[in-house]
Amino acid sequence: MKKFLPLMLDLAGKEVVIFGGGAVGERKASLFSGFADITVISRDFTPALEKLFEERKVKIIKVKDLTDNEISKHVKNAFIVIPATNDTFFNENIALIAEKSGKLVNRIDDMGDIIVPSVIRRGDIVLGISTLGNSPALSKYIRQRLEGVITPEFEQMARLQKEMREILKSQVIDQKMRSKILWNIINDDDVWEALGESYKKAFKVASEHKEKIGKRYD
Repeated sequence: MKKFLPLMLDLAGKEVVIFGGGAVGERKASLFSGFADITVISRDFTPALEKLFEERKVKIIKVKDLTDNEISKHVKNAFIVIPATNDTFFNENIALIAEKSGKLVNRIDDMGDIIVPSVIRRGDIVLGISTLGNSPALSKYIRQRLEGVITPEFEQMARLQKEMREILKSQVIDQKMRSKILWNIINDDDVWEALGESYKKAFKVASEHKEKIGKRYD
C-alpha cells in the first residue's frame, strides 16, 4: 500500500522526461514548464508542444519505436519520468525501467510514485488538493470552491507577514512575542479591510501592533 506525503519540491535544474507528445504529454509539459528542464519524447507532437519547443521551454526528441536500452538512456538523467503515451503496455514498460533506475514516476493510468495535485496559487501561497487518484473531479471541485475563499488579500497578507517578520527580528528580541504580534496581525479585521484598499495602508495598520505590544523590546 502506497503512503503519500505532501511535499514542495524545487525542480530547478532537474530533468522531467515525458514519453508521449499527445494531449496528455502536452498537459504535463505545460504543468512542469518553468519549474524544471522538460524533455518530451514521441513520434509526433501537438502544435502546442511544438510551440513550447520553439519558445525553448521544452526539448523534444522525435523517435520511432524505442528499445528498452534506448528508454534506459533517455531516463538516465531524469529526476521524474512520465509515461504519457496512448499505449498502456508501453507506459507500463517505461515505468518499470524508470523505477529500476531509481527514478520517480508520475503515471497517468495507475498509481505511481508522484501524484500531481490540483493547485491554487496566490503569489507565495500554494495549495495542493488531491484525492490520491480516487476522484480528479472532486479535486477540481474542491479547488474551485477554495478559489473563492483564498482571495487576492491572502497573497498580500503573505507579503505583509514576510516583511513584518523581518522587521520584528531586528526589533523584538523575544520569539514568542514576535509570534504573538504576527498572529494578532493576521486576526485583525482592520488589517484585512486595509488590504482591500492598499498594501501601504495595511502595512501602517499592522505596524501599530508592534508599537502597542513590542515597543518595550525596541
